[in-house]
Amino acid sequence: MMMIAEIKGLQKKYKSFYALKNVTMDLKKGEVLGFIGPNGAGKSTTIRILLGLVKGSGGTARIFGKDVWDNAIDIHKRLSYVPGDVHLWPNLTGGEIIDIFMRLHGTKNDARRDELIEKFQLDIRKKARTYSKGNRQKVALIAALSSDAELYIFDEPTSGLDPLMEAVFQEEVANLKNQGKSILLSSHILSEVERLCDRVAIIRQGEVIETGTLEELRHLTRYQYKVVTREKPIELSNVKGVHDLTITGTSAVFQADADHIETILQAIMPYHVTKLESVPPTLESLFMRHYTGK
Repeated sequence: MMMIAEIKGLQKKYKSFYALKNVTMDLKKGEVLGFIGPNGAGKSTTIRILLGLVKGSGGTARIFGKDVWDNAIDIHKRLSYVPGDVHLWPNLTGGEIIDIFMRLHGTKNDARRDELIEKFQLDIRKKARTYSKGNRQKVALIAALSSDAELYIFDEPTSGLDPLMEAVFQEEVANLKNQGKSILLSSHILSEVERLCDRVAIIRQGEVIETGTLEELRHLTRYQYKVVTREKPIELSNVKGVHDLTITGTSAVFQADADHIETILQAIMPYHVTKLESVPPTLESLFMRHYTGK
C-alpha cells in the first residue's frame, strides 16, 4: 500500500529541552491514523513539522515522498489542515473567509461548499469577530472539506463543537475515507478516534510508544470479564494475570491480562461456570494504561 507520510526518529530540540525525542509512524493511502496523547506530549509539534512550519532537529519526515521542510510549498498544494484554535480576519464574513481559503487552495466547488455550510449550520453572513470558538472551527472545517486534497490533517478539529456538529464531522471523515483520502487525526476525544481510525499512534513525552490497529493494541492490555459460577470463585485472587477482582456471591468481575487468559479460564472451570462475558478494552482504557500503568 502506498505511503502518504513517513516519519522516522523525528526529534525537535529547544535549547536543552527535547519536545520530540523519537517519533516514528507512517500513514498509508486511504487510511485514517489517530494520533493521541495528552497536552504537551508532542502532537502539535509533530504536526507543525509535517506542515513545514518548524524544522525538525533530527530524524526524517516525508509526505508524498518529499521532505516536509524542503518541499513545504509543493506539499501544501495537496493537503488540507485544520488547527484546534482557528484565528480569522475579524472584519470579514464567514463566507468571505471560506472563499479566500478555497481560492488559496486552488479549489472552486461551490456546490460542495454550500452543502457543508448547511450541514454545519453556519451563518456565513456574520463577521468573524462575532463568531464563537465553535463557529470559527466550522469556517476552517468547511474550507478544508470543500477542497479535493489527498491528505487531511486535523489537529483537535472538533474543539468547541457541540455533539451534533461532532457527528457531522465524523460523517464527513468517513466519506473522505470512502473516497480513498488519507487522514491524520489528532484528538483528545478518544471515542471519536476509536470510531473513525484504522490505526492509532500513542505519543508520550515526545516519543511514540505504541502504533497499531485497535485490535492489535488490545492484545497488549487487559480485557474485562464477568463470570457467574455455581460455587464462590474464591481462589481467583491468587491466579496470575487477574486484576481488580470483585467477588459478589458466586459472581466475579475482574480485569485479565491478554497473555494470561487461557490460564485464568482454566482456573475458573472447576467452579462450574454458568455465565461468562468478555468486554474488550476501549481506547480510553488502553490509553490510561500507558499513562498511569493501571
